[in-house]
Amino acid sequence: MSGAGARVGVGTRFRYDGETVEVVEMAATTAGNEVVLKDGRGQVRRLTLKELLFTDRAVVIPERAGPSAGDVEEIASVVLGQLREDERHVVLERAEHVREVLSGYRSGSPELAREGEPRPEYASGELLEAKYAAKAAELGVGARSVRRWVALFHEHGEAGLVPGRGHARGSAASADPRWVETALEVMAEYTDQSRPSRTLVIERTRTRVIARFGPEVVAQPSRATAFRILQELERRHPLFRLSTKRNRDIADRPGGPYGKLRPTRPGEYVLMDTTRLDVFGCDPLTLRWVQAELTVAMDWYTRCITGIRLTPVSTKAVDVSAVLFQCFRPRPAGRDWPRGAVWPEHGIPRTVLVDVDGATGGGLASPPLVPETLVVDHCRVYVSEHLTSVCRRMGISIQPARLRTGRDKGPVERFFRTLREGLLEVLPGYKGPDIHARGELPEADAFFFLDELEEIIREWIAVVYHCRPHAGLVDPGVPGLRMSPAQMFEHGMARAGYIEAPRDPDLAFEFLATKWRTVQHYGVEIDRRRYRGPGLPAPGIRSPYEGPVKNGWPFQIDPDDITHIYFRDPATRVWHTLTWEHAPAAGMPLSEDALVFARKLAASKYRYPDDRLAVADLLERWNLGLGTTLPERRIALRLSREQAALELPSTGVPESGSLPSVRRALGEDSRPAGPPVAEPPVAEAGDDDEADLGPVDEDAFYADALEDV
Repeated sequence: MSGAGARVGVGTRFRYDGETVEVVEMAATTAGNEVVLKDGRGQVRRLTLKELLFTDRAVVIPERAGPSAGDVEEIASVVLGQLREDERHVVLERAEHVREVLSGYRSGSPELAREGEPRPEYASGELLEAKYAAKAAELGVGARSVRRWVALFHEHGEAGLVPGRGHARGSAASADPRWVETALEVMAEYTDQSRPSRTLVIERTRTRVIARFGPEVVAQPSRATAFRILQELERRHPLFRLSTKRNRDIADRPGGPYGKLRPTRPGEYVLMDTTRLDVFGCDPLTLRWVQAELTVAMDWYTRCITGIRLTPVSTKAVDVSAVLFQCFRPRPAGRDWPRGAVWPEHGIPRTVLVDVDGATGGGLASPPLVPETLVVDHCRVYVSEHLTSVCRRMGISIQPARLRTGRDKGPVERFFRTLREGLLEVLPGYKGPDIHARGELPEADAFFFLDELEEIIREWIAVVYHCRPHAGLVDPGVPGLRMSPAQMFEHGMARAGYIEAPRDPDLAFEFLATKWRTVQHYGVEIDRRRYRGPGLPAPGIRSPYEGPVKNGWPFQIDPDDITHIYFRDPATRVWHTLTWEHAPAAGMPLSEDALVFARKLAASKYRYPDDRLAVADLLERWNLGLGTTLPERRIALRLSREQAALELPSTGVPESGSLPSVRRALGEDSRPAGPPVAEPPVAEAGDDDEADLGPVDEDAFYADALEDV
């Protein structure tokens, strides 16, 4: 009987370093058992038995046949694992019949005998041939089949009784491998091209096989078989089932094992990316539907979203810098947010605090941390001089992802899908991920303004995303535990023992662009705009800087709000805010693009225009709803935002929002309750103004409110 063992003793042969050697002596020593080997040339060597049996240099040459790792048949677990439940039942029942033939008991043991066993025809005194005949008559098969079952059971056990599972009819394994490889080659050639039909691939494969190997050399499958072969090859190289873009992504996958960066603590790697949202927003001035882009920053270790920025389809470097600044100085949390969605102002998780209410204060919308490395793509706004300079100053490394390789920023790409499936799908104005998923008129339902949409996304991130368990957030020590991004932040802090916190809130001003100008008696002039304010040096003082402008001073400019600029006194190192002389005429943040457009508009109408006239004319044009061109709508969209791109710290100058009249208009007056005070009416077009405006035909008034552009 063959077995898996091989006798090792005097006379046993081994393959040692490519030569055949024979054991001629075995001896027991104090160091262990040793053997003496002799090769074909008569040379003798002495080795320990342990080295001979366990080294990769020696292989035993068995004297009898037996199982080997190189056998063509599959192992038992693989054979049995491919069976369906009904097939497994047939095999087990057949094994019971074989055991009954051999032992008289279906279980194979007298201790587990069933009722009526052993039956007379299978008793131990009967001849084996008689048992074969009795079992064949019982099952309705030939005695030869029963004899074969017994032989297979002796050799392979239950796995030997599995019916022969040959290749499926018309499969790729049954076809000529040359035809299959040629078909796969033709399919790979269409990776970067438009999707072909299966018939075209089959015809090109047949033509190429004949040209390469000659006619009547390679068996050509029938049309039906060729279609089945292409269906199997679709698993190896997708071409017909998925979209062409998805097929290209699959074809670009690396051939070897996947690799990735492995963050070990919060803030080590921060992913930044921008995507166009699959939902329409509404222009708050023209009431036209527009598309928007979302820029986010994600901490790779915790998957926490540390900054977001929603803009029209014209993301700028200042928007990216604004998102990056939110990592240093997060936005305040909403007033109605649940307690679990609010982060402490210092970034330390609540689980390590004693007096939570006394320590956290108002709370933040995201955890504050300082990025160590930014992983970005090659878009201009991410590799711009503005962003790279800020990162160099802050000590932040920039690691660009590979071109057209979205998996390098896989977690943030997956977040965009989670955002679409978890929030955007239920919002009005949802247009789907592509043109095939778009509704008939999704823009007709778009009534969320961009600032409202940003607040909705920000609240969803804090309330839902940060508190929901994430499949990719696991602790190797507890494999079954799924943690949320908020829990992973606590885990990372406990693991690292610290977090990187911003050392100075005034670092926000360094995210702004710098322009060099001289100080005159009327103030500072930048692009024909004049700024004045406290803290500005006197005109006669010489500048200590050697900048590009002689006797020039550096001023920080926010391109999205040119109504103010910022200046740091080189002596006191205190920041000051300077105001544009025509800022009261605008009454809202004004971008550089808007002012340039306003000047061109005024120059076409007036002979001697100035900035005051240009801004007034531009605002009047937008208020009348005439801004219907694409540049005008984009500029108007930026003007309509209720907040600037960056939430900068106060420099001691009172903000306009702190004035009592403005606070009353915004509904933020905190005066104690008392008798009502007569105040001038606020010019708002709300539902309460119907009595003041007189009868209004609502159908006619809103007839063109949501018309397409």
